Amino acid sequence: MGFFTLLEDRVRQVDSLLCVGLDPHPGELRARQAGEARDFCLRLIEATSDLAAAYKPNSAFFEAFGSEGMAALQQVIAAVPEGIPVILDAKRGDIASTAQAYAQAAFHTLDADALTVNPYLGYDAVAPFLESPEKGVFLLCKTSNPGAADLQDLHIVPDSGERAASMLYEHVARLAQKWNQNDNLGLVVGATQLEALARVRTAAPNLWILAPGVGAQGGDLRLALEAGLRSDGLGMLVPVSRAISRAGDPRQAAQELRAAINRQRSVVSEHRVPEAGGRFPAALADSLLKAGCVKFGQFTLKSGLISPIYIDLRRLVSDPAMLAQVAAAYLPLLQELGFERLAALPYAALPIATAISLQSGWPMIYPRKESKGYGTRAEVEGVYEAGEQVVVIDDLATTGGSKFEAIEKLTAAGLEVKDVVVLIDRQSGAGEALSQAGFRLYAVFTLTQMLDHWELSGQVPAEQITAVREFLRA
Repeated sequence: MGFFTLLEDRVRQVDSLLCVGLDPHPGELRARQAGEARDFCLRLIEATSDLAAAYKPNSAFFEAFGSEGMAALQQVIAAVPEGIPVILDAKRGDIASTAQAYAQAAFHTLDADALTVNPYLGYDAVAPFLESPEKGVFLLCKTSNPGAADLQDLHIVPDSGERAASMLYEHVARLAQKWNQNDNLGLVVGATQLEALARVRTAAPNLWILAPGVGAQGGDLRLALEAGLRSDGLGMLVPVSRAISRAGDPRQAAQELRAAINRQRSVVSEHRVPEAGGRFPAALADSLLKAGCVKFGQFTLKSGLISPIYIDLRRLVSDPAMLAQVAAAYLPLLQELGFERLAALPYAALPIATAISLQSGWPMIYPRKESKGYGTRAEVEGVYEAGEQVVVIDDLATTGGSKFEAIEKLTAAGLEVKDVVVLIDRQSGAGEALSQAGFRLYAVFTLTQMLDHWELSGQVPAEQITAVREFLRA
């Protein structure tokens, strides 16, 4: 039986995703001795053993005491009641006989059930830790420390099994999905890294995620669960250390944390917005709102209508980080389609499609908005061959009028169009019009999904949400 089958049994038994961290910081000890570190942890175990899905002792705080500390760590692990998994936080990473020795130490000498492992040396450094299905591994994937971006956020070019480029941490997630042959491999992703958490869940939909950062580090519990939970409401452990150990009543703190996790977990499961092609990118929706790309009030549209909402994605050109985030949100949809080139619609979609091209390696062209009366007099700019299939990229879909104008120019140039992909479908008839003409519309968001999310999270007043919904129905 794989480690995660055992873990899921424990989670269901105590209805808990809480992983209690056992981190005997020197400042929390009455005396800076190995015995006090041991007793500190034993008190936490005794107070929380019916509430914890798992325990996570940090090896460093024991190793600092030398051989006495390692003996204390062994005693702490032995004190955890049978059936409760122990995840040793040691971040090991080496190769060959050294990795085998680390595995022997963690899983047999110390008798831990799982171990955190650094994947930087590749599969042969991970394999020795995966040999026993009942012993689990959590690979470091996307950590929350400031320097994590130095490596983990690097963009990598596609390999033979990937349609598009991605960040290094996403590649690690996909590798873990492939390496998980014995139901014993998971990932570590910081709960403060909401976008990364959602992208890792998309890349590895079945794996368990250990998500530190809730509590003293300030991670938002609801948003983290929304981004990281699997569709079955499982797949994510929430480790908490200081918020329990430093509480006046650690047991009460653990009870409140478990209750809060389950309450938010229930809300997320009940209100989760289903979407085609992947998970709802909640962090991106919130970023668009905060950046003023979506505004609520009274706005006069080009048609003359008074709208209670205005979407201005041209603002993205002034925010490179968010532009990259938006481009990344298109990738899961695009990876499911067949095409040779991106065809961006002027003007708002030009920077978006450029960012997509830079992240994915797909070449880009664009149909001109106005005819070119000089030079080559080209209607379509860029390099292409007649007969190639292109996917139309735009920022919004409203009625579909601009899409048909662009498709006409593209087909006149000998290109084939089947699909249109946008960031937001305003649900004002574009999907139906395109479908009737034989084209398919895909959207990262529908406006209804975004409204449902902002209503659930309380970020937009209810009367403004209601006004937009009435406007959509009119």
